[in-house]
Amino acid sequence: MYDKRKINKILIVDDSEMNRAILADMLGEQYEILEAENGIAAVQMLHTYGTEISLVLLDVVMPKMDGFEVLAMMSRYHWIEEIPVIMISAENSHSVVERAYELGATDYISRPFDEVIVCRRVINTIMLYSKQKKLVSMIADQMYESEKSNTLMVSILSHIVEFRNGESGLHVLHIGTMTELLLKRLREKTDRYNLDSAKISMISKAAAFHDIGKISISENILNKPGRLTEEEFEIMKTHSAVGADMLEDLPLHKDEPLVKVAYEICRWHHERYDGRGYPDGLKGEEIPISAQAVSLADAYDALISERVYKKAFSHETALNMILNGQCGAFNPLLLECLSEISDHIEEEMTINSLNQASEKEIHNIVERLLSHKELATSNRTLSMLEEERIKFQFFASMASEIQFEYSVVPPMLTLSDWGAEKLGIPRFIVSPSESRELLSIISREQMTELDRLLRGTTPESPIVEYKAKIKIDGKIRFSRIISRALWTQGDQKEYSGAIGKILDIQEEDKELLRLKKLASIDPLTNLYNEAYVKKEIMHILHAHPENEYAFIIFDLDYFKTANDERGHVFGDRVLKYLAKCLETNIKEEDLAARIGGDEFLLFVRYDENTEQTVKKIFSAMTGEYDGFKLSVSMGIANTIISARDYRELYHCADLALFEAKRRGQGCCIYYDEKKCAANAPTAISPIDPSI
Repeated sequence: MYDKRKINKILIVDDSEMNRAILADMLGEQYEILEAENGIAAVQMLHTYGTEISLVLLDVVMPKMDGFEVLAMMSRYHWIEEIPVIMISAENSHSVVERAYELGATDYISRPFDEVIVCRRVINTIMLYSKQKKLVSMIADQMYESEKSNTLMVSILSHIVEFRNGESGLHVLHIGTMTELLLKRLREKTDRYNLDSAKISMISKAAAFHDIGKISISENILNKPGRLTEEEFEIMKTHSAVGADMLEDLPLHKDEPLVKVAYEICRWHHERYDGRGYPDGLKGEEIPISAQAVSLADAYDALISERVYKKAFSHETALNMILNGQCGAFNPLLLECLSEISDHIEEEMTINSLNQASEKEIHNIVERLLSHKELATSNRTLSMLEEERIKFQFFASMASEIQFEYSVVPPMLTLSDWGAEKLGIPRFIVSPSESRELLSIISREQMTELDRLLRGTTPESPIVEYKAKIKIDGKIRFSRIISRALWTQGDQKEYSGAIGKILDIQEEDKELLRLKKLASIDPLTNLYNEAYVKKEIMHILHAHPENEYAFIIFDLDYFKTANDERGHVFGDRVLKYLAKCLETNIKEEDLAARIGGDEFLLFVRYDENTEQTVKKIFSAMTGEYDGFKLSVSMGIANTIISARDYRELYHCADLALFEAKRRGQGCCIYYDEKKCAANAPTAISPIDPSI
């Protein structure tokens, strides 16, 4: 049976199962115990349970993520403000204890554990936080009552402006709600603006004054159904400065923080992040964050509201118009916040609107919602989804594959058990882009490129394949990452993460390279074949138009004699010998190929040393092999005289070779249009029938 006394949950975080068991035995009768064997598991539980956890007992020294890192994560997500932490450790040095307190720990208990001390400190800490929450609630109620009249006056004043402006009475409420949502999300993303709860509340309240200067504008202009003339628009623009002046000229209270923030909002909520706003043309961070947030909130509510000069746009259309830059330039960080809260804006505005209703009305609405048939359907759907998740985890654990799941918010990578073991890294990785463990198996550049590819997908085409070098079983292996980008549902879809798997293709890649090499190599001489070298030369000519190249064709002068007198086996040996001489005398980047029976092709970079290279090769292939006289004839074309085209270079080099043959054996001729063309044969050499 469920013990009603166990109303508080305690999370025990320690990598020692024995320590967790000892603490659980001490506290299990009074509290519901949750356990985590490391810091990453603790963060996951905090994500799951949130403020349902009444206390965390946290070890300092743990693998994967230590206690200090857990405290830092709790601070980042603001859990530390509502969930107390007692550190538990055998490490009692002054620096360790001091650091724990600096990071937000409430108390520190040393091992070995004394049951009386542990129970007493746990009870005291939970009672202290409970009393603190009650006190905060009481103060909040008192503050609410004391500020009720002030808020009412602000609301009445701002509604007077809205009434004259022909706008909805909810506009002021919407601006405050939207501003608060934006700033709360901004606080989670960055500490740049020093936004605490009190400051966010003040800005949201002061937002009601944003258009107070419109009191000075004629109703004929305020409520004009058509487009304003240039003169009328210039008058309309004065409302921001006029409103600021009204607040600055207050005889009393103008130095109050609320009034100062209201002044910022009044004067600068029409400034633009690119500096093209008014009245002062402020740019970027010159604009106070209060005015930036209200400006974006005002733009959104203006779009979704009906005005005398326009119909209301839908939530989705308004978001698209703002994010596509149709409504001015805004802080990119705030636009990110707008995207991230987009699914909750309408709900929050509705809730805040309902808060204006009576308690009886709200009670009736809640009763109707709870009795709605679709609620039972939703619970059934959630149950089915949970069953599918359990099935997926089971099959993933059975498959011998490196499978992964990545979420953008919170940033977390989850690996299958088998995958984590193969990669030698933790199964759960928080903030993977900053994880040393993850960066030890895949480079940051590859992670960034994969993230870029995933974010570049669409819901209709979400699949990405990416080849990377990943350390698997301690060795760098060529791998293929097959992943599917995940997108949020609804009209405004956002990239929310990815699922996928990593395949080791090292052997497959080796075999592919071997087959490619076989397809490109002449089996007798081990030089490139004609098909491959032709493709490579065409690529080089296109990729490097700034370079000049020499195209050389040569053949063996007495090869027919070698075959006739000493047989084809000897002839093959001669060809292999020539190929070896050629390879020995060229650079690594030069291309050498056998393109016919005894015909060879050489493609080299053309510069002042090319002539010496040609002489060296020509000399190496002249002489004797096993009693057989060696001699070659050579024709050379270059891209300076001939066109930068494979077929044309081949044609010119072939004409030069023909001229060399015509002059006698063992001759080398550079292509010259007059000499070679004059002696051109009626039929070009049949080395390449396609020319």
